[in-house]
Amino acid sequence: MDFMDSLIEHLDKINKLLESTHFDLIVGAIINLVIMILLFKAVDVLDRRLRERMLHKDHGSQLVQFIPILGKIFKFLIVFFLLASFLQSHGYSVTSLITGFGITGLAVGFAANATISNIFGTLAIFSDKAYKIGDYVIVNGVEGTVEDVNIRSTKIRTLDNFLYIVPNSSVATGNICNITAAKKRRIAEVFTLTYDTPSEKLEQAIKIIENILKENENIYDDFIVFLDTLADSSINIKCIAYTKTGLYKEWKKIQSDFILEVVKQFREAGLDFAFPSTSLYIEKSGNVL
Repeated sequence: MDFMDSLIEHLDKINKLLESTHFDLIVGAIINLVIMILLFKAVDVLDRRLRERMLHKDHGSQLVQFIPILGKIFKFLIVFFLLASFLQSHGYSVTSLITGFGITGLAVGFAANATISNIFGTLAIFSDKAYKIGDYVIVNGVEGTVEDVNIRSTKIRTLDNFLYIVPNSSVATGNICNITAAKKRRIAEVFTLTYDTPSEKLEQAIKIIENILKENENIYDDFIVFLDTLADSSINIKCIAYTKTGLYKEWKKIQSDFILEVVKQFREAGLDFAFPSTSLYIEKSGNVL
């Protein structure tokens, strides 16, 4: 009898334990866990495909760094909505949960306002294709070569080798001049000749400049050479032409070669360059007695 009483007592305890156990909660939790794992895997697949696509596009290597952030945001939203749905389906109020997240989000939003502004600034830079690493730019008065573009800032190396770190929030709302993006660059040079240069020599000088420009394959044919002005100490011939490159170093090289060739041919033609000078005339007057 003692054995039977003990067995019945244990069976009663097991029965009460089973009655107190909420199997629907366990089943619901397992289902939500499986759904979460599947959705997480889907986010990872999307993450990988986006990386592969962006790496084959312009500015893609820079945009890739935003993919992990988006992945974390999506995963957070998945956990939040699954948790809220699970609690709601089992009679728990999710109002306090949402309110809590709202207050927390507000506090975090104020604390991370600058960071968020920089992130949106970076997205604006990439969406506008304003510049990329290696471009020579002028950004908010800072001129130099872009060394790095990250989520928070743009690093610019100036000609003096100084490194400027400019927040992307200010870049997106400021003025951006991408010099590298120029399809052509202008050459505007003035050549000064002395006032005693004969008229035929002036015409010869214009012809020399025109021929040099025509023979230069790095310069467009829409150039113009003309007698510009009679200055204080010189007769000025001006030329305006455009190079077929926008790169700073190449433009300067083409301009330098052009000027050197003009100087060479002017000297061979006996054309004298003028320099700033002043002529002083003294009038002779006799003494009247």
